[in-house]
Amino acid sequence: MAYHFEGYLTARDCKRYIPHEFAVPEACERIDIEFAYAPQRSQGIRNLLTLTVFDPHGFRGARHRSGTEHHATLSATEATPGYFPGLLPAGTWIVEVDTHMIMPGEAVSYTLDVTLTAGATDAVVPPRERVPVIARSQPGWYRGDLHTHSDHSDAHDFPVADLLRLARETGLDFVFLTDHNAVSGLPEMDASASETLLSAGGMELTTYYGHALCLGAREWVDWRMRPGTGDMARVAASTYARGQVFVIAHPQADGEPGCTGCAWRFGEMMPGNACVVEVWNGSWGCDSNNEKALALWYDWLNQGVRLAATAGSDAHGPRDYASRPGFNVIYAEVLSEAALLEGVLAGRLYLSSGPQLTFQAQDDDGATWMLGDTVTRPVTFEVRWRDCPPDAEMRVIVNGRLLHALPAGSEGAHTWTLTPDEADWVTVEIRDKSGVMLAVTNPIFLARDSSNICLRASPAVEG
Repeated sequence: MAYHFEGYLTARDCKRYIPHEFAVPEACERIDIEFAYAPQRSQGIRNLLTLTVFDPHGFRGARHRSGTEHHATLSATEATPGYFPGLLPAGTWIVEVDTHMIMPGEAVSYTLDVTLTAGATDAVVPPRERVPVIARSQPGWYRGDLHTHSDHSDAHDFPVADLLRLARETGLDFVFLTDHNAVSGLPEMDASASETLLSAGGMELTTYYGHALCLGAREWVDWRMRPGTGDMARVAASTYARGQVFVIAHPQADGEPGCTGCAWRFGEMMPGNACVVEVWNGSWGCDSNNEKALALWYDWLNQGVRLAATAGSDAHGPRDYASRPGFNVIYAEVLSEAALLEGVLAGRLYLSSGPQLTFQAQDDDGATWMLGDTVTRPVTFEVRWRDCPPDAEMRVIVNGRLLHALPAGSEGAHTWTLTPDEADWVTVEIRDKSGVMLAVTNPIFLARDSSNICLRASPAVEG
């Protein structure tokens, strides 16, 4: 049995979700989907159409990737990366054409062919069960990546096994797989955790108007939403309510037409009920505009909004690790996905492409505070660093403005005192001689008394 669809799309069809229904009979053994469109480019800009598949019970897979030809196979025992294997239930299925970018000019023509192969299957499909893993049971500072991709979305020729190999070779303690609108690579990640590398997961919610990470998510999150509806705030709230973490990703990245959806356009989520923002995506000087993202975060902090900042390589292959991205160094009680996410929400992390930092505050009685904490009395701040280039500079940032700048050398230390009357928050940056960021901490906060401590870390949506 076969189904054939075709159509023509113009710029007015950009940012649509176009469903194509077909009926699957009983005893269907295999589904093959072939999709092609042309032209690939118009006015030098790439047209981008992708597929999402739904079976009668819901989401069955997607592969957010470029290229004008897409092929997907689904059966009980195997599936093209991006899609889930499993029994093929009878009923109405949908192949949705998602029109991320259609440029003005020449219309885009497409064909969609669905071929069903009849045949009973006696395959037993085991349930996808996940057993939470504790890779190491001691508290400590753990270094890793919160934002990566595989061939289950748009990282061509980069399977999950290669991502894990790259993370081990880089000496990471953990790596999260966050494919675009896809969670089909997570079973392999969950099965691969070890004492040497915690493999964890989530999904990059890749909408037409901005991207967000749902760290810890294992179920598909419906990304089909628009600004102004409140849908993104509801997704963020439900993500946090499940013990997961919602992160606004690369908010100041170059957007359309070259990178549709890459820039954050959810005005009500600036930052809305988001508790975490990615300020370092890829290498510092890339088109994610990390300097602008950092300034945006500093501005939100000055507004009294307490967000933690994260980094992510956004790796799509080995060369992205070779470009010296920022990694996250998180303090966690154990090396587990849940403990790392708790550390992120608490702001107990710094971001670094190499230098190692310790940053704390201490009062005259010997009480200490770390990243993410709030002090309510005069304290002495101390920062120590090592593994820096000889010409690096250490900067103390108070309320978004420079307090001290010192030659860092390869290692060193610096102390200073502040009172809650003088500052609301303090971070430390390490930059190279040209100003490129090498490391930045999350803040230690100051408040005049405990009643002034912001409790914004409790995410909720009113109404």
